[in-house]
Amino acid sequence: QVQLVESGGGLVQPGGSLRLSCAVSGSLSSIKSMGWYRQAPGKERDLVARITYGVVRDYADSVKGRFTISRDNAKNTAYLQMNSLKPEDTAVYYCTITTTMNSNYWGQGTQVTVSS
Repeated sequence: QVQLVESGGGLVQPGGSLRLSCAVSGSLSSIKSMGWYRQAPGKERDLVARITYGVVRDYADSVKGRFTISRDNAKNTAYLQMNSLKPEDTAVYYCTITTTMNSNYWGQGTQVTVSS
């Protein structure tokens, strides 16, 4: 059984920083990509950032220059460093992976709230 466990969410003031972590465990084939999506109340779940084969990084336009995605292959863990946070970044953040067999898995989500 594959599990994705996110951590690092919380309440932060505008302009602050948070780092999300996503630890992957279980029996699975190699991981092709690891990514973060977010979903605000009443909105769709949208891609925030994705790293593919540990090299190619994609970011939503709204977070470019502020967020950085990284991956520790030895730990099967992905990170999302979020700087200069804005109230509009408030959402539930979900970690997802795609394996080389094109199976997709999701975490349970972690709440990020940006508010003064």
